[in-house]
Amino acid sequence: MNKSLLAVLIGTLFATSAAADDLLQLYREARQKDPALASAKAAWQATQEKIPQAQAGLSPSVSVAGSATYSIPDSTSQPTLSGFAKTTQVNSNIALNASVSASQPLYRRQNSIVLDQARVQVAQSTYVLQSVDQDLAVRLAQAYFDVLLAQDTLTLVGAQKAATGESLAQARRNFEVGTATITDTNEAQARYDQIVAQEIATLNDIEIKRRAIEVIIGRTAPPLKPLADNPRLETPAPDNLEAWSSRAGERNLSILVANASLDLANLEVDRNRAAREPVVDLTGSFGRGEGFGLSTAYPSNSLRQGIIGIQVSMPLFTGGLIESRVREALANQDKARQDLESAKRSAAQSARTSFLNVSNGIAQVKALEQAVVSAEVALSSSKLGMEVGVRTNVDVLNSQQQVFSARRDLASARYAVITNTLRLKAAAGALTDADLEAVNRVLQ
Repeated sequence: MNKSLLAVLIGTLFATSAAADDLLQLYREARQKDPALASAKAAWQATQEKIPQAQAGLSPSVSVAGSATYSIPDSTSQPTLSGFAKTTQVNSNIALNASVSASQPLYRRQNSIVLDQARVQVAQSTYVLQSVDQDLAVRLAQAYFDVLLAQDTLTLVGAQKAATGESLAQARRNFEVGTATITDTNEAQARYDQIVAQEIATLNDIEIKRRAIEVIIGRTAPPLKPLADNPRLETPAPDNLEAWSSRAGERNLSILVANASLDLANLEVDRNRAAREPVVDLTGSFGRGEGFGLSTAYPSNSLRQGIIGIQVSMPLFTGGLIESRVREALANQDKARQDLESAKRSAAQSARTSFLNVSNGIAQVKALEQAVVSAEVALSSSKLGMEVGVRTNVDVLNSQQQVFSARRDLASARYAVITNTLRLKAAAGALTDADLEAVNRVLQ
């Protein structure tokens, strides 16, 4: 890769913190542009119409009808001298009719159950929307810190490349003056070439990771604010595994969605069983008809009629249709019950896993901080040992590799603690903007 192009790419990636976007800024933008969240919002809006649709089944209905007809009830045909038939119309009539009919359900248990189902569906759609919103926050945070980790890796690779380049130059000088063998030079050259290849792969990895952010916000990923030096990582509150597992069992959004599905399945069983029950409606109609006779044999007439009554109907035999639908609803009810149990187990496992990842991750960060210090001390000792002749150039290269590996592991552990904290909150159904604001406070 051309060195000037590489410099431009690195300069673009590592813009100043003042010009970079933080996690909360990107999250607010993603809320407006993420297609998954937009789809969930549209589905939520559509579900709101379930209640007025169900209420219509319990409300009065009114219809109007009208007609206009022209009838020729009788006609005669007589031959003429010219051979053509002569038709004479008799008793022609024009009839105008108009009617208004109305009905009010008095007892339709199926329709009442449909209204209950609509209310459950609306509540369920709210849980789904909240779940997608929380998932967006976790997805964005993961993508954000994946980019930062890749950029940290590139920084460490660059530093390792520079240090290895110095070791390679020194090995060449030592070989030229006869104080070292060609083996040291070859070893340093091999390490240097490997790091150059790693640098190219890391740049590619950064671009791939940035594309994950672009998918969410719908535009080119901006420069990102990095994590502060030595950020303070908070332990979960409460610092108790079972407490978080219990919270997840009560508030996890996947459980709430599955529980709503079970409620819908229970109501569907009741709705299909209610199909056996009678249906009672109050009905009424008013109609007026006007007939205009066009001959004396068919006089004009007028009719007005009003009707009100109660209509009762009940199925006696449906060929087994109702029974089959009840069996189908019972099977779906059992499925919903098992899905709820699966959601409970998954939520509890997710909460436990995230809690342990956060708690143990914080301990790992502390251990890696000490590992970085120890690796740097070992590197200094190796350099000093090489100067006095008790260590070789290979020992220095190995120590350098250990330092850079420890630093990268430390950065990775810190990012993992932050993302797992967000996952823990999401598992408990408690992830809010305040949690993202807390993450922002540990960014530069």
